Amino acid sequence: MRDTKIQWHPGFAAAMGLELAENRDDLIIQKEFNLNTKPLEIDLLVIKKNSDIRIDNEIGHIFKGHNIMEYKSPEDHLNIDTFYKAAAYACLYKSCGAKVDAIKADDITVSLVRDIKPLGLLQYLKKQGFLITNPYRGIYYIEGKVLFPTQIVVTRELGEDIHIWLRALSEKISMQEMEALVEKVRELEGKLNRELADSVLEVSIQANEWRMEEWKGEGNMGPALMRVMKTELEVFKKEAIQKGMEKGMQEGLQEGMKQGIQEGMQQGLQEGMKQGIQEGMQQGLQEGMQQGMQKSIEILQDLGYESGKIARIVKEKYNLTDEEIRRYIDEK
Repeated sequence: MRDTKIQWHPGFAAAMGLELAENRDDLIIQKEFNLNTKPLEIDLLVIKKNSDIRIDNEIGHIFKGHNIMEYKSPEDHLNIDTFYKAAAYACLYKSCGAKVDAIKADDITVSLVRDIKPLGLLQYLKKQGFLITNPYRGIYYIEGKVLFPTQIVVTRELGEDIHIWLRALSEKISMQEMEALVEKVRELEGKLNRELADSVLEVSIQANEWRMEEWKGEGNMGPALMRVMKTELEVFKKEAIQKGMEKGMQEGLQEGMKQGIQEGMQQGLQEGMKQGIQEGMQQGLQEGMQQGMQKSIEILQDLGYESGKIARIVKEKYNLTDEEIRRYIDEK
């Protein structure tokens, strides 16, 4: 089970930056746009510099001057409350202009984006009399009783070639899609495009880590994907080790300090409070260091590292002698 939470929303912002790349110069794209001083944020706000510009990407065909995009990760639900919350955000955004009616109501759209088709929401909207059309694969227009033109984008239903970036934000990507994504990233030119693509690729690999391990075990993985997988998973593992060692050190220091101060206080009552606390602090630091090292060793052992590699890592981190390292590892 994953310990690191997947950062879906930055990946979505990056994917949309690539989806709208053909019109990037015509747009202002702002992620996590604050509606006011309260903690209310629009996931992605896309503003046309010129309202007459038509967006090439079919997701943007509905766009007007101000376009509010709400993204739901595979872990989140897209239901009727989400639908009305997005409409409420649009209303609040409309009221935040520099002057009265500065942002026209008929110049706003709402887009709801999710990996899987929200069948319950669509059925509810139909029962309530909303008109639902499907002008493009994976794109559903909600018409009728809406305050603003609204669309629901189902990323898994989008075309594989033209929407490769949004489709990559899934926990159910196929090996063929992952290989195509890696190849697409390699073909990109320009610093911004590469940075956005790397963000999408990182999220996709992290979300499908177990699938990639499975593909690797089956021996069907292409060389390009194998190289990317090795690089990315090594980064994830190093980050996990670093975080684990920092956590172990922190917990060990806290426990050791607490225990050492308590012992020092007891000793201080007999030999003098000042001297006792000083000795307790010193003892606490020593015990904290010991417990921190022990926890770090436990984490490395859990990650499957051999004793020799653990010894090298711990020796470098804590500046210990070979004899001290062997003693700590043998104790575990």
